[in-house]
Amino acid sequence: MINIIGIGPNRENITISALKALEESDVIIGYKKYIDSISDLIEGKEVIRKGMGDEISRGELAIAKSLEGKKVAIISSGDPGVYGMANLMFQLISKYKGIDVKVFPGVSAVNFAADILGAPLHDFAVISLSDILTPLCEIEKKIEYAAKADFIIAIYNPISKTRKEPFKRFKEILKETKDSKTLIGIVNSKEDPNNPKKLIITLEDFENIDENDENYINMSTTLIVGNSLTYLDVDSNGNSYLITPRGYVIKSDIHSLSEQFYTKFLKGETPSGPNKKCEYYPCHNESQCCDAQCCDFCYCPFYPCGDSSTGGKWIKDKNVWSCQDCMWIHNEKTIQCIKEKLSDILEKPEDLILKKKQLLKLRRACILETKNNIT
Repeated sequence: MINIIGIGPNRENITISALKALEESDVIIGYKKYIDSISDLIEGKEVIRKGMGDEISRGELAIAKSLEGKKVAIISSGDPGVYGMANLMFQLISKYKGIDVKVFPGVSAVNFAADILGAPLHDFAVISLSDILTPLCEIEKKIEYAAKADFIIAIYNPISKTRKEPFKRFKEILKETKDSKTLIGIVNSKEDPNNPKKLIITLEDFENIDENDENYINMSTTLIVGNSLTYLDVDSNGNSYLITPRGYVIKSDIHSLSEQFYTKFLKGETPSGPNKKCEYYPCHNESQCCDAQCCDFCYCPFYPCGDSSTGGKWIKDKNVWSCQDCMWIHNEKTIQCIKEKLSDILEKPEDLILKKKQLLKLRRACILETKNNIT
């Protein structure tokens, strides 16, 4: 019997099932760094430490010990199915008969990093920048298409002392495909796996990171690149968090002025473009927007969206959603995108509530179309 065990990113995150599997195993095999991190949990067992790069010999040794009738544990950090030993072991055991294998999942580096950063994950892709076994052209293609599809992108093995080119190409592809204000979370566990360093920066600042500076970018670093909706939130204690909203509907009554506006809007009786005759124009700070604020949606059809990715925010302890810093709805390209589909959803003002989910899906689609420079 071979147990393929993920021990997570650190001791505090080992699962109960992994602990039980370790306890029941006779032989423990793994990369020496991982073995040393759990040495007190495997006292009295046969322990075989191997160096990095000995994955195949580790696997074959585990099979040999299993054929001797021993219960073997082969160790991976994080989750064994995410750049761990599980894939290799299933390839190796296909040569043999009568070997039982069980995989014990662990907390992966991407999940651990995401929890440190806040809640950045939605639909996401995990890509390793190691080109030891993978051609660089394949890595480049994965990064490009994940970026263009607006996936959250988690990066493993970003750089090493001998591998600089994949990281360089990663930065270049992001620059070519993503908005310069795209947020990137960096989690570095090299010095202290239990208390890793955390940094949240924009792509614009990320481009200036020196490939030779290991303070944040090294083999113990996980990067998480946000999508078009990912935003930065700061709590009352000054802690920064990377958040990607999922689009849940926040129910609210229709304001009487909004109802009046959409009654006229549906009849084609509301202004288009900058309404400079309005006594409240411009209703937003001009320095935060363009020269002209389009007033086609004087009252936002998505209110309250509850999504800070375009600048809106809750007024704390008031239960009021503020659109003061959201300029997105007044952009000409945004208005064009919304109007193309809005008539299929909005037939009467009451639909602002009744069809809120459809409206928020339209909002997400238009953010994807208007916030990125992807062609």
